[in-house]
Amino acid sequence: MPRGGGASGGRGGKKNHKGQRRHFTDEDELKQQAQKNEREKEWRRQRGIESEEEEEEKDGEKAAAGAKNRDMPPSDSSSESSSESEDEKPKGVQHLINIENPNRMGGKSTKKVTEMGESGGSNLSRREREELEKQEARRRYQVLHAAGKTEEAQADLARLAIIRKQREEAAKKKEEERKAKEAAKDAASKSKGKS
Repeated sequence: MPRGGGASGGRGGKKNHKGQRRHFTDEDELKQQAQKNEREKEWRRQRGIESEEEEEEKDGEKAAAGAKNRDMPPSDSSSESSSESEDEKPKGVQHLINIENPNRMGGKSTKKVTEMGESGGSNLSRREREELEKQEARRRYQVLHAAGKTEEAQADLARLAIIRKQREEAAKKKEEERKAKEAAKDAASKSKGKS
């Protein structure tokens, strides 16, 4: 059985409108439709018949008025109507169930970054805490390394001492070779001068 859009069979019963002409409503048609609806409402009001739509609209208007009254400062007439609506029984079982969803908490106070710094850093996440610990450990290691107390620093100092000795020995050898050459030149120039 094919899926999708035919009027017969299939889930959803959606019709595919591809390839058909587009239908645009004119302003005149919309105005006529609105006038027709107004006439029907007026006729119903005269006859005393209220449709479900009108009842829903009235309920929506009452709810909107109640919301406005809660936002506005209390006055004599509005305080009576708002107190009556607050004394009504809550709908459903929502008042019986205690919900502890942290995402739904409305009374959550937001703090600025400056306030968080003043209140202390105890509310850090695990990653932030680990990053701070890592930076502190790196700083301590650098201080110890500069003082020569770490194994790596001691190995470096030992290597440097060996290199210094080798350089000193090489400098002594060069000095001795230079002196030997000078002595050989002096000896050669003396022997030439006697002959």
